[in-house]
Amino acid sequence: MTTATAEGERGGFSRYFVQDFTASIVVFLVAMPLCMGIAIASGVPPEKGLVTGIIGGIVVGLLAGSPLQVSGPAAGLAVIVFEFVRDNGLSALGPVLVLAGALQVIAGVAKLGGVFRAISPAVVHGMLAGIGALIVIGQFHILFDEKPLSNGIDNLAMMPARVLGLTPFNLQTTELALMLGLLTIGTMLVWEKIKPAKLGLLPGALLGVLAATMVAWGFGLDVARISVPDSIAAAFALPEAGIFSTLTQGSMIVSAIAIAFIASAETLLSAAAVDRMHDGVRTDYNKELRAQGVGNLLCGVFNALPMTGVIVRSSANVQAGAMTRTSAVL
Repeated sequence: MTTATAEGERGGFSRYFVQDFTASIVVFLVAMPLCMGIAIASGVPPEKGLVTGIIGGIVVGLLAGSPLQVSGPAAGLAVIVFEFVRDNGLSALGPVLVLAGALQVIAGVAKLGGVFRAISPAVVHGMLAGIGALIVIGQFHILFDEKPLSNGIDNLAMMPARVLGLTPFNLQTTELALMLGLLTIGTMLVWEKIKPAKLGLLPGALLGVLAATMVAWGFGLDVARISVPDSIAAAFALPEAGIFSTLTQGSMIVSAIAIAFIASAETLLSAAAVDRMHDGVRTDYNKELRAQGVGNLLCGVFNALPMTGVIVRSSANVQAGAMTRTSAVL
C-alpha cells in the first residue's frame, strides 16, 4: 500500500520525482493500448483516444481531487459513444462533450459529489457489467475482421455465423485476424499466470499487443492495421463551425446528461477504490468532479472521446509506487 502524504502533495515534485516518474512509465504502458483500443471500440479513430488520454493526464492530473487517480477514455462509455457516433457522426460528439463537461463542473461547484457517492456500488457495477457485455459481443466480430452490427441483439445473433464461416484449411484475412486476436488474448491470460514478481507491473495487454504485432509483421500477414496520423497534433481538431447549434436538439441534451452521469459515477467509484489502496491524501469528490468536467469540456473542444477516472490505470499507478499527482501528469 502506497503512502501519499499531504506533505508530498505540497512539495513533492522534486522529493518524489523518481517514484512518480517510474510510475508514470508503467501507467503510460498500460494506458497507450487502452486509449487506442477504447477509441476503436467506440467507433472513432484511435488517435482520438490518445487525445483524451493526454488531456486526462496533464489537465485533469493537475486539477484532480484524487491525486493518484489517472483519467482517460473508459470502456464504460464506449457503447454510448459508438451508438452516438453511428447515428449522428463524430463531429456532433464535440458539442455534447462540452455540455457534459459543463454539467460536471456545475455539479462540482454545487458540491454534488456526495450525491453520486450515495449511489450503490452494486448499481454502478451492474451498469458497467451490462456495458461490458455489449462491448464483448460487439468486439467479437472484430476478431473476425468484421465491423460490429447496429445493436447487441444483432451482434449476438450473428456470432454463430461468424464461427461457422471459418475455413481452417484455407487461411484468409478472417482466419488470420482471428488467430492474431486469440494470440493477443492468450498472451494476456498466460502472462497473468506466470509473470515473475520482478515484472509484475508489466501489463499483459501490452505484451499481447506486442506479440500479435510481431507475428503479423514478421510473417507479413494480410490483415487490417491501425492507422494514426504522423503527428498527434493533427488529432487536436476543433469542431466544425455552427455545430454547437445541434445542442438545441433534445436528443443531444439527453446524450450529454447520460455521458455526464455515467462518467461522474464511474469516476467517483474509481476514486473511492483508489483511496482504499493508499494511506495518503483522501479524495475531494467535488474537486474531482470539477476537474473531470474541465477535462471533458476540453475533449469536446478538440472533438475527442469522453473521459472518466479509470481504475485500471489508477491501480497501476498506485502499485507502481506513485506518491503525488506528478505521476499522472508525466
